[in-house]
Formats: sequence, C-alpha cells, structure tokens
Amino acid sequence: MGPRRAEILATLGVSTLQDLLYYLPRDWQDRRETQDLSLPTATGLVVVQGRVTRAGQHSAGPSLAFFKAALATRQGKLQAVWFKHRSRRFDVFAGLTKDVTPGADLWFVGRAEPGLAGIREIQVDEHYPLDDERWRIHVQRLAPVYPLTEGITQRLMRELLFAAVQRAAPKALDAVPSSLMQKRQLLSAAQAFRAVHFPGSPEELEAARSRLAYEELLLLELAWILKRRQTRGLVKGFGYAVKRTLLTPLRSQLGFELTAAQKRVINEIFADLQQPYPMTRLLQGDVGSGKTVVALASLLLAVENGYQGALMVPTEILAEQHKSTAEKMLRGLPVRVSLLTSRTPPKQRDKILEEVRRGNIDIIIGTHALLETDVAFPRLRLAVIDEQHRFGVRQRSTLRQKSSLVDLLIMTATPIPRTLALSLYGDLDVSTLDEMPPGKARTQTLRAGEDEAFEQLKREVTAGRQGYIVYPIIEESATLDLQSAKAEFERLSKGGPLAGLRVGLIHGALSGRQKAATMKDFAAGTLDVLVATQVIEVGIDVPNATVMVIQNADRFGLSSLHQLRGRIGRGTAASRCYLVAKTSAPVAQRRLETLVESADGFRIAEEDLKLRGPGEFLGTSQHGELSLRAADLVKDAALLAQAREDAEALLAADTRLSRPDHALLRQRLLSLYQKQWDWIDLA
Repeated sequence: MGPRRAEILATLGVSTLQDLLYYLPRDWQDRRETQDLSLPTATGLVVVQGRVTRAGQHSAGPSLAFFKAALATRQGKLQAVWFKHRSRRFDVFAGLTKDVTPGADLWFVGRAEPGLAGIREIQVDEHYPLDDERWRIHVQRLAPVYPLTEGITQRLMRELLFAAVQRAAPKALDAVPSSLMQKRQLLSAAQAFRAVHFPGSPEELEAARSRLAYEELLLLELAWILKRRQTRGLVKGFGYAVKRTLLTPLRSQLGFELTAAQKRVINEIFADLQQPYPMTRLLQGDVGSGKTVVALASLLLAVENGYQGALMVPTEILAEQHKSTAEKMLRGLPVRVSLLTSRTPPKQRDKILEEVRRGNIDIIIGTHALLETDVAFPRLRLAVIDEQHRFGVRQRSTLRQKSSLVDLLIMTATPIPRTLALSLYGDLDVSTLDEMPPGKARTQTLRAGEDEAFEQLKREVTAGRQGYIVYPIIEESATLDLQSAKAEFERLSKGGPLAGLRVGLIHGALSGRQKAATMKDFAAGTLDVLVATQVIEVGIDVPNATVMVIQNADRFGLSSLHQLRGRIGRGTAASRCYLVAKTSAPVAQRRLETLVESADGFRIAEEDLKLRGPGEFLGTSQHGELSLRAADLVKDAALLAQAREDAEALLAADTRLSRPDHALLRQRLLSLYQKQWDWIDLA
C-alpha cells in the first residue's frame, strides 16, 4: 500500500494488520444473484451476471454523460447504465470502456428501474469482470459494508480486508483467556475475524459478531472495575461533618416536604461524601422528580464544612434557572452563589474568577465555561454535573481535576436503562429518584391538528394560564419541509389563530441577554405564549404554563419530546401537551404513540434506546468514547452481564492481569483505554 492510502486509513484508526482486522463492517449485504427482477429486494440492490452485447458512451447535456450497455442475462435482456459528470481533464468512463465491451461477461450490482419497451434498466454501482477472480470477494455472498472516508471506496476496503483476513486472521491470537473461551463456548479469534468480515451464512456471522462483542464488553467492564478500584484506593484527605447549620434552615424554608426518595438519595450521597475515597455517584430521576433540591443539599454540606461547590450544566438557560432556583431556596442563608457562562461580560467574568480564586464564592453555577484553564478553586470539594449525557468522559474529568480528588455527583433527567448504565458508568454508584413530589399536576398528551391545539391554547390563556409552541428549526429551509420558529412567530404575533394574545420568541441563536429578557417576561406573565425551539428542553420552570403545542412532533426524538413535555405540569393545574404531526413513518408513529401512552421516563428511555440505538441515544461524543464496534448495547444485555461477571472473577484472581495467560488481554486493555481515557493503571 502506498503512503497516501496508508495516511487515509490512519485517519480511520487503521495503522496495522490488527487494526484492519478489528475494523468491522457496519452492515452486510446479501449479494447473491437476483432471481426475479420484478420482486423487490430487502436492500433495493439487484445482482446479475450478464454478457455485454452492445456498449457506448452518450451525452446527457453539457455537464453530464452516461454509459449504456445492452446485456443478455439469465433474467432476460437488460440495460446497464452509469451516470458521470463530465471532466475536461480525463475520460470519466476510461475504466468502463476497458471492461464493458461486447462479448465480455461481468457481474453487475445496482438498482433496477423500469425501462423502455419492456426492457429493465440497472443503474450500476459496481461491476466485476468474470475473468478477474476478485469478483468472488464482492458478489455471490454476504458482502461486508464498511464505514468509509474520502479516498477509500467500498471495493478497495473489501479487497484490503479480504487480503488481511487471508494473511493475518489464521495467526490471530486470542486476547480472551482460554478458560473463558471454553466457559462461554466462543469462536477463536481466527474464526471470528474470518466470519465477521466474510461470513458463509447469517448464523456464522452472528456467532462471530457475538464473539467479538463479548471481547469488547469484557475489556470495557475490566476498565470500569479497575477505575472503580483505583478510585476506592485513593484517600481524599478531607471529610464532611453534617453540621446542619445550613441544611436545617434550607429544609425549614423550602415550603414543601421532601419525598421519601429524596431523603433516601440525600442519605446515600452524604454517606458517600463521608467515605475516605472520592465519591462518584450518578443520580437519575424523571423530569420533576426533585433532583435540584438533592444537588443543592449536597452542595450545602460542602459549604457548611468550609468548602466550595460547582454545578456545571450544558446550556445558559439551565444555568440561569439553577441560579434563580438556588437563590430562592437559599434566601437569607449566608451562602454566596455566582453564575459563569461564555456570555458573561469580560469585566464581570474577571471579577467572578478573582472571587472564586479568593474563596469568596461558595457555589459557582455555569456552563462549559467552568472548564476554562483560568477558572481556579482553592477549596473545590464537590462537583455536580447536570444533564450529564451532554458531556463526555473527558469533560467530566476536566472539571474534577480543578482541585485534588474532588467528589463527583452527575445527574440526568433522561433515565439510563440498566444495560447502558453498566456500560457507561461502571465506576459509578447509582441513585434513583423513583417517586414524584405530591401535588404535581398530571400532564395529558394528545395527538391533534394545529387548529384544535391552538384552540385549546387560547382557552388556557383566557383562563389565566400560559403556553408554549415548539418548532424543530429556527428559520425556514429550502431543503426541509418544516415549520420554523421565526416564520411562525411572525405569523402568530400579527394575529391569525392567536389574535389578541401576547406572543414571545426564544431560540438558540439569540444572545444570552435576549433569551434571559424573554424568559423573564414569560415567567412574570407579561407574555401569554412562548414560541420556541428545542432550547427550552431543559432549564425552564414556569408553573403557570399548562399547555404545550409541539409542531412537526415526528421530527423530535422520544427523550427530547419527554423533556419538552416536562416544561408544563410544574404547578398544581392539569396540563396538556399536543403533538401535531403529519407522518406515516412507522418509527415516528411509534415514538408519538409511546409518548401518548406513557409519562414514565424510564419506560420512554427504554423505548428510545430500542428505536434509535445506543449511538444516537447517547450522542456521538459519549458513545464514541466506548470503542464498541461489534457490541450492540440493546440486544447484548445478557452478553454484557456475562462479561461483567467474568471481569470481576478475572480481577479477583489476578488483580493486575499479570499472569502469562492474561498478557494479551492486558495488552489489549491498555491499548484501548489507557491512551484514550488516561486512567487505566496496571503498574
């Protein structure tokens, strides 16, 4: 391979033969010969073998040309067509005129289209001459389809992998110890690499995928257990005493009684904080379950012991909401709270940073701005991260490293199914708020047309309530047939179906000052309706808002819809969420039906994971840090449980994987996670 292609492959993480073997397909296509062109295939592809009877190049205008060949096949007469943009520098059909000549026998892979005079046409994606044996890599089999980058074609990647499998797979050594291979009845690495790239059958493919998935999950669980053990082995050198100088006044002025779940979780966190090693705990609870009070109580324990606390959130709106909530709950208490975001004015920012450095601020609430290198704490002891799924492993680590051995509490209102929790947060203890505060309004979710939804919105406003109308995009797009927040605000604020109502607009492109001013007006009741985008998904708490209309609801994910719905029903009045959508897509219909049927965030999260898969569910930054290529965290729950059980047994018997029969496993573990996450310590 030449240096240019080697350089391109390196961008895909492929620099060695082993890297190439572990570069797994993203899909497999059944490329056996299509028997009946009149029947649709599962992938839309057709594969035929044919003899060329006539071929030639044609013009389709000044910039487009096409090459057409008449074929005699077992399926009858066909036309093969290739379309190309013209080039002044070279013949775009040079390869075709060499291969596709009268009398030549070839395989053709493409998509069948109705043709003229009853002759079907194939728009060709790939062709392979029969006199070149390499066609066997690409057709008449289950053919792998790989993730690519510019400069590498599927044909080239398939042929590279075929050569690698032939040359290197038979010599592949098993990182999984032989005892576990026997216990779990796994294929050898050699068998798995051959079958996952070029399977002989679907059954063989699944056996190979499961073998490689088990290896991935075993390595992941080993990494998490080692991380947990490493954390538990640290001595943080500071402690907490529950003095109640701030906690008791907080509870007395809350105006409501904590739920049993809140009390239980606070006790779990306080017990963790009083351990000699740093806390790493995940707090998950549905929208409205009271996570903020739990976080504030935890931060106050740090403050009443003379320490500082930090609360990091993903958006400015949420940061401002948390600051407002904290100031209300801490009214009259000697606690200094400040806010820092990327939009904090430079002079004010400098003043805040100086106050933080001097230790004059007890709790700092902010966005990613808290991660900047000039944000320094003399006594930071507790870091809380809200909406943690929007932050990656490295961002959590950066905040934690702002001071020595910081206790960490991460929170999510998107409940994480147990399978994912084990995989993503294997080093964390998990607390769950599984009880809603009493007196919370019930929110009914309904499918509706726009007219009906707006009519209900007007009725609620007439009764003294407020509402939201949510759109998927800010501005109109030539490529997307979607309503936009700005265009609809212009229409609605000038009258129409909401004539007489006071309408405001908020979206992510507005400045922090504009968003804050609009939210202040809405919270004060000087606006009746807030036209918004997904920017209000978190951090908005207006108890008087009792109705929400979500336009183009089929364009939102399930978790986002559930979070948006959580912006209403925050007071005592009954609330309604209207889903307006015109779609026949089965997946979109299922999403909307799930939301109508259930208000349980845990059930919704499970369904969302099934529909979208772990990559979309988690977001690319978080999922990308998992290094999973074969494992599917939805369907491999049982495999994950086996891997965790085996990882625990391995480390119980060999704490540093130093035995000779664990050498390859240790090497693979370090190569995957030590460089990437910088915390695997087997020294």
